[in-house]
Amino acid sequence: MKFKRLAITTGVLLISASAAASQTVGFADAIKILAASCGKDIQAHCQSASLADNGITNCLEKNQSKVSQKCNADRLVVIGLIQARLAAQAEVAKICNRDMAQYCKGVKPGAGHMLRCLLKAQPSVSSKCNEAIDLAGYR
Repeated sequence: MKFKRLAITTGVLLISASAAASQTVGFADAIKILAASCGKDIQAHCQSASLADNGITNCLEKNQSKVSQKCNADRLVVIGLIQARLAAQAEVAKICNRDMAQYCKGVKPGAGHMLRCLLKAQPSVSSKCNEAIDLAGYR
């Protein structure tokens, strides 16, 4: 029965995660989600773990057999969403290269100048570039 409940919970989370496949999450939101899902588990099993160097994440992983099903499931979803955000941030310049060349001529690269230009030119910028900016969490 316990396994069946876990499978159903995981299935629902996977469906909602795939429906939200074009979403990412920032660190602040990840902490809020995990605090709600894992607060009791962190108190019980990871009280001495630090936020630095993934201490709490590593502790929850190490103690996953003791941690609630909801915490384990949400932890995996949150990790996936953070990884998607980091990947999106790494790809923005490549995806938006053509838009930068077209709409940001004369803009000096660095210090966020290109991003500011793309944000200002949002109505003209390609949908792929706008989506990349959103997924990266820059808007």
